[in-house]
Amino acid sequence: MSGGVLFWVQHLLGSGHLRRIAALARASAAEGLETTLVSGGMPLSHLDTGAARLVQLPPLRAGDAGFRTMVDDQGNPADAALLARRRTMLEELVAQVLPGVLVTETFPFGRRSLRAEVLALLDAAGRLPRPPLIVASVRDILQREIRPDRIATMLEIAQQRYDAVLVHGDPALVRLEESFPAASLLGERVIHTGYVADVREVPRGPGAPGSDEVIVSVGGGAVGLRLLETAAAARPLSRLAAGRTWRLLLGDGRLSAHGLAAQPGLVVGPNRTDFATLLANCAVSISQAGYNTATDLFAAGARAVLVPYAAGGETEQGDRARCLAAHGMATVVPEEILDAASLAAAVDAALALPRPVRGTIDLSGATASAQLFAGWVRHG
Repeated sequence: MSGGVLFWVQHLLGSGHLRRIAALARASAAEGLETTLVSGGMPLSHLDTGAARLVQLPPLRAGDAGFRTMVDDQGNPADAALLARRRTMLEELVAQVLPGVLVTETFPFGRRSLRAEVLALLDAAGRLPRPPLIVASVRDILQREIRPDRIATMLEIAQQRYDAVLVHGDPALVRLEESFPAASLLGERVIHTGYVADVREVPRGPGAPGSDEVIVSVGGGAVGLRLLETAAAARPLSRLAAGRTWRLLLGDGRLSAHGLAAQPGLVVGPNRTDFATLLANCAVSISQAGYNTATDLFAAGARAVLVPYAAGGETEQGDRARCLAAHGMATVVPEEILDAASLAAAVDAALALPRPVRGTIDLSGATASAQLFAGWVRHG
């Protein structure tokens, strides 16, 4: 086997997939591995890849909430020429990097629209004099698939083309089989690594930023705006939190404070660099239920109200929210019933929960994954 790790990742809507793979790339580079991250989504400013090299493909993003179409950075439908150019770049990159480990994020358990691209990447890797170990990197919970033919295709590709499937979650909380029952047929290929989390020591206690506040955090777009507006209306309806400060964070910059004017007890502003501190000291957090949100909550030990994203038939966030609720770590408001009254009631219910104990969820996924890569590269 040659040296180094090559990561392929394609984020289509939010940036969580890319940020998680960037964390894996940083950890891999810190292990002394030559690390390359190739991203096919929209570029992100201030993406921290550490000592890893970042290669940007001509970017694609989702053209609709259900991920049925892809468009380029100008909003035009992805055409055959663009897709061919991406495949050529990947084939040339494999020949240049000569990876010892090749990691594809989500595929073959998702990113069906880019199947031809990823299979071309795997074929190029297979033609190397010393083909790399092929690894799939997936989140704790997969999007549930009900079509037997699609499940069969995922399983067939994983069995025939992949050496390992790294599941970035804690099996004590949730196992891959719970969202992908066919995972049992993959046997020892499946390795749960722990969550990939940003764990840092932050100030805690009375007087620290966020102390005793209700923190409302969102991504961008209309769904985030609705949650912010509902939270502002919910504050006076809460029995236990109406007297607390509610801090509404506007997300990634695409949202404005229009209609969310500050009022006594309500603070409206952009995302903050000390978000981890706010979360660690808050009375309760209100957010969606994405992977990175969950890891932030685990690291902070924060009570949570979760409003899982469910547009376009998405199931992953709903499954994650229900899992956390079942373990007494959150209350849940389904998106379809979200209103001020239901959100206020959920905040009151969350405040009645004991604060989650930090350290009970395995958050060592980045280090554990990098150590696996290093072992495979150096001793494979």
